[in-house]
Amino acid sequence: MVIKVLMFGWEFPPHNSGGLGVACQGLSRALAKSGFEITFVLPRTVDLDVDYIKLRFAGLEKIKFRTVNSPLSPYLTSGKYKKLFGNPDSFYGPDLISEVKRYAVLGGKIAEEEEHDVIYAHDWLSFGAGIEAKQVSGKPLVVHVHATEYDRCGGSSGINSEVYAIERAGMEEADCVIAVSQFTKDTIVRHYGIAPQKVIVVHNGIDEHTFPHENRGDGRFSKLKKAGYKIVLFNGRITLQKGPDYFVRAAKIVLEHNPKVLFVMSGSGDMMRQVMQQAAYLGLGDKILFPGFLRGDDLAEMYSAADLFVMPSVSEPFGITPLEAMKMGTPVIMSRQSGVSETVKNALKVDFWDVDEIANKILAVVGYPALHETLKGNGLSEIGNISWDKAASKIKEAINSILGWFKK
Repeated sequence: MVIKVLMFGWEFPPHNSGGLGVACQGLSRALAKSGFEITFVLPRTVDLDVDYIKLRFAGLEKIKFRTVNSPLSPYLTSGKYKKLFGNPDSFYGPDLISEVKRYAVLGGKIAEEEEHDVIYAHDWLSFGAGIEAKQVSGKPLVVHVHATEYDRCGGSSGINSEVYAIERAGMEEADCVIAVSQFTKDTIVRHYGIAPQKVIVVHNGIDEHTFPHENRGDGRFSKLKKAGYKIVLFNGRITLQKGPDYFVRAAKIVLEHNPKVLFVMSGSGDMMRQVMQQAAYLGLGDKILFPGFLRGDDLAEMYSAADLFVMPSVSEPFGITPLEAMKMGTPVIMSRQSGVSETVKNALKVDFWDVDEIANKILAVVGYPALHETLKGNGLSEIGNISWDKAASKIKEAINSILGWFKK
């Protein structure tokens, strides 16, 4: 019997603003390949060409749309959302929480229309839709926690109480909680009071569909590389959780010892202005580039040109970007405060706050070709064993167990 999954997610590539969409794509493709029939529900109508899942949109589906890359992002603040979508005549909610609630109501209506055996909701923005669907159909609910409010706040106490309440309600209502790492499971158990036996750890993966393909060598950086410059890359949201300020502080130390290093901060976020001002204050205006959010060929070129990738995250549930870098043959330094550090061996690991150690490791990789080549080769070998298919296999096992329990 084919198991039918009604899956709720907030974004899907290429209309994504981060790793959440990449994970939704990788998992849904791998689950479909393993025999599941998936109906994937998005909050808005976007132009997508996929043949391995059925798409539904919790919006005005019967109207013809001219679609664009929407600024609707799982990382928007409520204030920013209101500025973008706060038209009182709009079909969509006036703020992010209202939009999440609208999505939840329509999720229940879609559950009435779509035949399904199990409900699957990705992250807090979709938990309400998953709960509504369960109330309509009585089918089991799986929630997949890609990040928590504690991660988005950098592990601080300044959490958004509304978001926390939605997260906790989703986990409590769920029949199974998927955590992207042991790091995340520990957070769920400690801060949300969820029973440990209810939470299953499934690490993220990577495959040929979810990482940049085109390798154009050094491209626009060829002259700098020929002049002897080394390139160190940060790629991610420029926000508290990702530790961009620690990257800049480490850059200052590195450049005091080796001025022929160029730092690149790819991405965007609410700390962009602050980090640019920090770089200028430290006298690094001509040593750190800010190309904005990169994707496709541009991101592939950046990974290829980089001699080293650094992820200094303060609180990272998993972290897909180090896997992308390794897949492109770029050595990696990653924060120990990350889920991906649990599954990757052939990378250098640091505590995010230890900028001296981050700088020491950067200097070692860019200064010693043998170390660089060892990390590159071993990383390429290891990344072949990290896949979405493995993640899907664990999730399939969990779903089959839940369905077996429900039939008793």
